[in-house]
Amino acid sequence: MQTILGAGGVIGREISRQLPRYADHIRQVSRNPGKVNSGDELFPADLLDPTRTARAVEGSEVAYLTAGLPYEAEVWERDWPRVMDNVLEACIRHGARLVFFDNVYAYGRVRGPMTEETPFNPCSRKGEVRARIATTLLDAMAAEQVEAMIVRAADFFGPMAENSMTHALVVERLRQGKRPRWIGNPKAYHTFTFTPDAGRCTALLGNSPDAFGETWHVLSPEPISGGGFVRLACEAARQPYDMQVTPKWILKILSRFSTVLRENEEMMYQFDHDYLFDSSKVQEAFGLEPVGYHPGLMATFNSMEERNLRREFDPR
Repeated sequence: MQTILGAGGVIGREISRQLPRYADHIRQVSRNPGKVNSGDELFPADLLDPTRTARAVEGSEVAYLTAGLPYEAEVWERDWPRVMDNVLEACIRHGARLVFFDNVYAYGRVRGPMTEETPFNPCSRKGEVRARIATTLLDAMAAEQVEAMIVRAADFFGPMAENSMTHALVVERLRQGKRPRWIGNPKAYHTFTFTPDAGRCTALLGNSPDAFGETWHVLSPEPISGGGFVRLACEAARQPYDMQVTPKWILKILSRFSTVLRENEEMMYQFDHDYLFDSSKVQEAFGLEPVGYHPGLMATFNSMEERNLRREFDPR
């Protein structure tokens, strides 16, 4: 059996879609889990509860920690260490391998490519939390308490990536026939991970015994400028290229009234400077190639059109 801890999010769903090729029994764990595959087992649990977390992991060969918490530094500081401690304890107790799906916040601002060897140097409160929980896991791995790996991705784009910046400011606005927006420096280069690539890559790694004990960056295309990404999105949406860059002074004013913008302010270094995410390690180790930005964006818009048609004919 393989288990998704934090089911319901875009990455948990994408991994789940890939797991039937590796496992006959898949367990979905969250406060209100739903099925991705028809045969999935549903197990309601709050990962802040150590007893329920242990029961959720029991019987699992591999557990994937893909949980998300509200995007607030105070919540992360309070709850992420508890989640990691509970999941680690459960995996150690039941002998389950652990795959932790992480982000790059712990690296901080990196001048040059981010690789699996990039040291932790967080420059934000959320980055400090990520460095802390990743270090907790790495220490347990080094002490041979648990067989685990860390899998990291860049910022998301793709079908169902509705909480991503690219979705809210670019994809959704284009779908509505509006002018796409960008924050930060549109000339700075940025890497984005196509969410289905993240799912297939993570599922493969989780079922490759030799991959454990290491950190991996999931499949991602070469970096692209913000303006270049918007141009490809306009092409995929079959609309003329256009883009509005939101000035910093407007973002500062809006952040006074928006929790999301206020919480994102400390992460703006990722869009003001180059954000170069290197996935060559997994590409070379497994002979994989990422989906490019244009085909990924085409798939994203096509998926949105299909969902809208389904809602139109079945509004339930």
